[in-house]
Amino acid sequence: MNQLQNNRYVSIEQMTNLYPDASGKKRADNVSVDTGVSFRQILEEKQAQTTELRFSKHANERLASRNIRLSAEQKERLECGVNKASQKGIRDSLVMVDNMAFIVNITNRTVITAVGEGDDKIFTNIDGAIIT
Repeated sequence: MNQLQNNRYVSIEQMTNLYPDASGKKRADNVSVDTGVSFRQILEEKQAQTTELRFSKHANERLASRNIRLSAEQKERLECGVNKASQKGIRDSLVMVDNMAFIVNITNRTVITAVGEGDDKIFTNIDGAIIT
């Protein structure tokens, strides 16, 4: 159980070997345990990866073709809007920053497309909007 206390199990299969099966017999104790990476480390790495706002290939193409440039302050406001949408449980959101509109998949923290001042402003398949 010392390995359990040190958070060194990296898979559910390794954890199930500690507990009896349906017949009441304890499973094999000779299962090797890779103690190189803890679950906590994996979780923290995964959470760190999902906090950064990404732009899809399509969004990058739209930014370039529509000559949309984001300042550092505007990008920060966009990220703030994404965080607010996430807190409200929104999955796909319209996030307005100044005269620009961004469709963002909140779950993946990915900007799907961007619309500037002169473009058509029709938005579908969203379940929320944030204006920053």
